[in-house]
Amino acid sequence: MRGKTQNLIWNREAETMPPQEKRQIQLQRLQQAVKHAYENVPFYRRSFEARNLTPEDIKSLQDLERFPFTVKTDLRDNYPFALFATPMKNIVRLHASSGTTGKPIVGAYTRADLDLWSEVMARAMAAAGITEKDIVHNAYGYGLFTGGMGFHYGAEKIGATVVPVAGGFTKRQVMLWQDFQPTVLACTPSFALVLAETAAEMGINPPKELQLRVGMFGAEPWTEQMRREIENSLGLESFNHYGLTELIGPGVSSECIYHNGMHIQDDHFLPEIIDPETGETLPPGQSGELVFTSLTKEAFPVIRYRTRDITSLDPEPCPCGRTTARMNQITGRSDDMLIIRGVNVFPSQIEAVILNHKDVVPQYMIVVDRVRNLDQIEIQVEAVDDLYQRGEQKLQEVSDQLQRDLIQTLGISARVVIVPPRSIARSEGKAKRVLDRRNLA
Repeated sequence: MRGKTQNLIWNREAETMPPQEKRQIQLQRLQQAVKHAYENVPFYRRSFEARNLTPEDIKSLQDLERFPFTVKTDLRDNYPFALFATPMKNIVRLHASSGTTGKPIVGAYTRADLDLWSEVMARAMAAAGITEKDIVHNAYGYGLFTGGMGFHYGAEKIGATVVPVAGGFTKRQVMLWQDFQPTVLACTPSFALVLAETAAEMGINPPKELQLRVGMFGAEPWTEQMRREIENSLGLESFNHYGLTELIGPGVSSECIYHNGMHIQDDHFLPEIIDPETGETLPPGQSGELVFTSLTKEAFPVIRYRTRDITSLDPEPCPCGRTTARMNQITGRSDDMLIIRGVNVFPSQIEAVILNHKDVVPQYMIVVDRVRNLDQIEIQVEAVDDLYQRGEQKLQEVSDQLQRDLIQTLGISARVVIVPPRSIARSEGKAKRVLDRRNLA
């Protein structure tokens, strides 16, 4: 691990701005952003006027609370281009979400938007100590997914060397680690574990044989236990990163070397925390649903977009010198939350329990079903390589201990099934951890 002496800040004027000056700039940009959306996106004009609101009603940052939320169904209902605020001739790039639960969310970019994307990604990578001397192995997916291009832009903006390898071909990726000796790995945390597993199978010890020192991980929730697993297996320092297609892609927030929350680029993305049930705005420090308003996007502005991610905000300055607000680790999603027999269960809670056990690996599947009108939950988790050789009794002991720990954590019982090593499908991008069969009948 590197020490805490390095203090790289890409844009010192923006990232260390005094709070009062920051609020003034945020207000000016908010007024412009609301006006831009109102005048150029019919959806926003109708939405605002339904509440008898116009851009002139934004006289303070608090006035934003009077404006309606934007939700994912709004974006899907206006698929593909009805939410764009600039003519198509000014749009130079389209990206989209996976669309696994319906039509994808389409993000549009003008040249100025792409410049903004490069800027916020450069800030995020500099915060992790990445410089022009680094080689960045970029294993995020390229294409419609924003991850690959976002990290590519940031690395090039800083001047680092980029290896645009994307996902898949895990053995080839590890071979490139050996041959190219990259110093930075960028990918989803679940794929980092897959690559670490592949390296071990190839007889390679990354902490001793490779030059990896920084990992930029995001695009899915992960736990502190998974962070330790990745760092120990790859010998690097990991940095949590947050972004979403609806806002810009990666680049919204990222950790610095102090690892005390993710710095939000809040001169471009204005955050709020709300009660997910009532919509009421919550004060700093309270956990709730994260809401964002884009302040400077041209092609695809969003006003009060409900991310469904559960977190809290810390507005206090960081020891690194940045004055940007920080968001804490995502603890779950309000729309991914499982309600099992009246109890709220987040997959991240289950993952935390699994990662505390040395006899299983962090590859698992949560299967939810309904039997005779009663919800049932089963956790399938992979054994370490030698667990099956230790006999049925040992397998049962591990399963029983996991079940006891899950009861303590979740407050409900869950059946635990230990499955053979490498029997659960791996993902090259975002891991698919939940199979909910309750609505399939």
